[in-house]
Amino acid sequence: MNNVLAQLKDGIRKFRTEVYPEQADAFQHAASTPQTPHALVITCADSRIDAETITSSSTGDIFITRNIGNLVPAYGEMLGGVSAVIEYAVSALKVKHIVICGHSDCGAMKALLKPESLEALPTVKTWMNNAAAALSVAKSLESPEESPADKLKRLTEENVLLQMQHLRTHPSVAGAMAREELTISGWVYDIGTGQIRITEDGSRNFEVVIVEADHA
Repeated sequence: MNNVLAQLKDGIRKFRTEVYPEQADAFQHAASTPQTPHALVITCADSRIDAETITSSSTGDIFITRNIGNLVPAYGEMLGGVSAVIEYAVSALKVKHIVICGHSDCGAMKALLKPESLEALPTVKTWMNNAAAALSVAKSLESPEESPADKLKRLTEENVLLQMQHLRTHPSVAGAMAREELTISGWVYDIGTGQIRITEDGSRNFEVVIVEADHA
């Protein structure tokens, strides 16, 4: 444990000596003005996901909340931290967009496919009930020739779509969307390739964000 803390301290030193000096003005501005993020990103707690990095965001650009499986409990079912973040982001910070961001190789989605793996994790097992409908839909769409990787990909997408539905049940979100002050989208981030696929405007299809390298 002391080795881990030492590693973290080294990271702090690097931040203070290399990162902070180059962005000192931006940090000082952020410290002296109210935050005005333009988007809320709801993503997985997986340590391989860095929402600021994959969106090339700077300090103060995006409001972020993370949890196991990038889940959003439907309003009223499990009021807690996620619901509070959504309400604060929409009603107080006035974000203009909300992202539900899933990802490849998601441990939470793997656990949904193998529920016995959660027997020793009762709290996580209860939390994953918020994704139960996604599993039902994914199974109903299965084809005999699907590989385990295909099943995981489908479930990951269905989970993002389900959480977008849950998001719309939150009064702050529903109101802001009705006033055309807020939009939402669903993303799936591929850790290995850096590719991001997005669904928006009510579509069930996830479209790749194309960059020049994809055409090479």
